[in-house]
Amino acid sequence: MALNRREFIHLLAAGAGAGLLSACGRDMSPGALKDGLAYDLPTFGNARLLHITDTHAQLLPIYFREPNVNLGVGPMKGRPPHLVGHHFLKYFGIPEGTQLAHALTYLDFEEMAQRYGKVGGFAHLATLVNKYRNEFGPDNTLLLDGGDTWQGSGTALWTQGEDMVKACNALGVDVMTGHWEFTYPEEVVLANVEKFKGEFVAQNVIATEEALFDDVPVFDEDTGHVFKPYTIKTLNGHRVAIIGQAFPYTPIANPKRFIPHWTFGIRDSEMQNIVNKVREQEKVDAVIVLSHNGMDVDLKMASVVSGIDVILGGHTHDGVPKPVLVENTGGKTLVTNAGSNGKFLGVLDLDIGKGRVKGYRYHLMPVFSRLLAPDQAMESLITELRRPYVDKLEEKLAVCDELLYRRGNFNGTFDQIICDAQRVVGDAQISLSPGFRWGTTVLPGQDITMERVLDQTAMTYPETYVREMKGADIKRILEDVCDNLFNKDPYYQQGGDMVRVGGMDYVCEPGAEMGQRISHMTLDDGTPIEAGKTYKVAGWATVGSKAPGAPIWEVVSTYLRDNKSVKINKLNVPKLKGVKDNPGIEDYPGEILS
Repeated sequence: MALNRREFIHLLAAGAGAGLLSACGRDMSPGALKDGLAYDLPTFGNARLLHITDTHAQLLPIYFREPNVNLGVGPMKGRPPHLVGHHFLKYFGIPEGTQLAHALTYLDFEEMAQRYGKVGGFAHLATLVNKYRNEFGPDNTLLLDGGDTWQGSGTALWTQGEDMVKACNALGVDVMTGHWEFTYPEEVVLANVEKFKGEFVAQNVIATEEALFDDVPVFDEDTGHVFKPYTIKTLNGHRVAIIGQAFPYTPIANPKRFIPHWTFGIRDSEMQNIVNKVREQEKVDAVIVLSHNGMDVDLKMASVVSGIDVILGGHTHDGVPKPVLVENTGGKTLVTNAGSNGKFLGVLDLDIGKGRVKGYRYHLMPVFSRLLAPDQAMESLITELRRPYVDKLEEKLAVCDELLYRRGNFNGTFDQIICDAQRVVGDAQISLSPGFRWGTTVLPGQDITMERVLDQTAMTYPETYVREMKGADIKRILEDVCDNLFNKDPYYQQGGDMVRVGGMDYVCEPGAEMGQRISHMTLDDGTPIEAGKTYKVAGWATVGSKAPGAPIWEVVSTYLRDNKSVKINKLNVPKLKGVKDNPGIEDYPGEILS
């Protein structure tokens, strides 16, 4: 669908204007911008950082619905990134009905998706990256990748991430860090890092003492760093340090068995030491942290570690059009987050002086495939990478009768499909599915292909199980995950969303204390779930020992093939307490209690 002049101006104003904020606090108002091409940006300063994160191996353009539930608790209530829908637009001053409003919120998603088309795609992203590199000067520009790039699709799973390494090399990624990259075995991770033409940095990944004794490969035997902790690049004559911060809770949130010799953690004291080192010994002019902490954790780290100029964040998939300035003992740190699935490219222009950053301009640019011609070289590479798998990926399994999505603190409709499939195929009373934030969206009436199923399930520990569980154990699981999500101290959060459930309902009070958030658990028919009674439960993605069942995509595809047309009879979202005035929730499909 062609865009009219008014729509073009809306994209220019909202996309280029709403994401601009100078270091001295002066907003660049949309009205101050002049007509022009939708993706033209003014240049500023003497160094440009391009930032992508959490693309989750999506090489082609996709649909992706943002959440209508992203609750903030404690001090994070009502603060970015915990804003949704109209609350989000009002906070950032974004007009309703614009392309930026569509990219950043769930509002009128089906209508807007039909109107504006798909987002992302590495060939379209490459066009934008090349444009912004060339306009500013390739030698003065860096492309930084926050991780969760080598996992999330069928082709990434089948090639163990190698397809994405090739795509990142073609895109010209200069520096990256990781998270789901570590769900491949250690030897695969190291092989992929070796093939990657950029630099892989992570100051918080340390080898165990036993591994060092056994001569396991590491970057630095003295410090135990498995990977290079930081790198220094020269942009326009200025030395810029890029420090890597991988996902701190990898061995807890994902199987430690894949990376038995490596330890993780936030390690903010070690971060402070490295910041001090690069400033005092390396004499850098700017310090950038490339992070996969999650935005809440980044905001806290920015408040306790001084000397960081910018944290380019990822992990929680939050598209935040204006940076957050955090004060600390050393001054202020800029914190950003650039969304997920290739939907956005963050553009940070810095004015760097001797030993300090004097100013900045930030733009969060949506990647609309209809507005960007695909880069031909990248498009050819993607075709070649997908060629061996196309027939399998394009298998039509069923047609969906409603919008299928996964994103939000509680069950999305695609999550419900996965839960329903487990219950039916496993003949179980209850099903559990992890609260992953990766996964694409399917519009009503479209085919659900094997590729779309793999977008939700393609991982290295997909095995399913059906086992007996007591009601008390089910409550414990829900309480543990809920605390990971809603703990008031960001350092105790692990990102992601609430475990998805099928066949049961419950009441959740996010603001309560640990062990007191979950109550009134019932089966779908209203029968109370009793602590001492045993229930038949289906699940998948066990972090501990390997489960015995078939991969989850086989379970889901069997269910879809048997049904042909899929309709969700019930969405198992909990009743919520204490969130009525929370701007992180809107149009909730369940009941909100007092």
